[in-house]
Amino acid sequence: MEQAILNLQHLTKSFDGKKILDDLSIDIGRNEFVTLLGPSGCGKTTTLRIIGGFATPDEGKVIFEGKDITNLSPDKRHINTVFQKYSLFSHMSVGENIAFGLKLKKKSKSYIQDKIRYALKLVDLEGFEDRHPMSLSGGQQQRIAIARAIVNEPEVLLLDEPLGALDLKLRQDMQQELIKIKNELGITFIFVTHDQEEALTMSDRIIVMNQGLIQQVGTPVDIYNEPQNAFVADFIGESNIIDGVMPKDCLVEILGCPFPCVDTGFAPNENVDVVIRPEDMEFLEKGKGMMDGVVTSILFKGVHYEMKVQANGYEWLAHSTIAYHPGTEIGLYVKPENIQIMHKPVSAAQEVIKKNE
Repeated sequence: MEQAILNLQHLTKSFDGKKILDDLSIDIGRNEFVTLLGPSGCGKTTTLRIIGGFATPDEGKVIFEGKDITNLSPDKRHINTVFQKYSLFSHMSVGENIAFGLKLKKKSKSYIQDKIRYALKLVDLEGFEDRHPMSLSGGQQQRIAIARAIVNEPEVLLLDEPLGALDLKLRQDMQQELIKIKNELGITFIFVTHDQEEALTMSDRIIVMNQGLIQQVGTPVDIYNEPQNAFVADFIGESNIIDGVMPKDCLVEILGCPFPCVDTGFAPNENVDVVIRPEDMEFLEKGKGMMDGVVTSILFKGVHYEMKVQANGYEWLAHSTIAYHPGTEIGLYVKPENIQIMHKPVSAAQEVIKKNE
């Protein structure tokens, strides 16, 4: 992480007696793309609102470039926000929307025109200044909202689920667009989403949250490959999460079968959570794996097949580029380095999310 531009120190916030943020502390680096990721109600949007000045914490401080801005109004911060609902003024042209903040700051007409042209070029909408927002597509409106934010030259840009209303293809295009804009501007982006793929695709660092607490902070690769608890493993991508026992270092017993692993530092016979990603399940001939199973279902996912395999009383999720049809008897194998061992949850916030919630 580069030098921190923003320090959130011990933030606590409650609404109607319910604690939304619980002693939350984060350091965010200059020029970073940081994503706050978690389920609805985890506190990520509240955190963003506190950073932007739209909410005040019950306890804690927001430090920006070494100065306490906790009680500073939004217009006094070098921070701008792009919301999911773009909040464009329908009675104004695109150019007037982009110029709105600059006019409030009483900038000259020539300065404003230069900024409008620059911002529209940056978001690939040159020549749109006289159009009206309601005549534009959702993706174009999104880019106008970003243009309106960046002309004010913020040092931090906050994005509150800005892609949530877009269809899949447009959403993917905008993900690449945002990365390009961030790199060209060289400013800090703080992005809120509950979409795991979006977070993995765009972020320098991901902050996984649940019930007002930070569960893990790390790069997308770290978060995906080395989840710190069952909640993170379950929330980031698909996983087989199974109860296990560690008889000794580098050996875990799963469903009565011994599996070599690479993890150490657990107490003898400690109960643990075991995470195995579907893509790490390998299919062998029956009798040649760590356990035998029967394929119960198969779905074609484009780049791979998704299969369910019943083995030792557990229904495993497995991915393969080779189709194994229901009824096929196979052996299952997992390389030691692909087995993640974690301590059992110590709080409700670390529990696996129920899939039907």
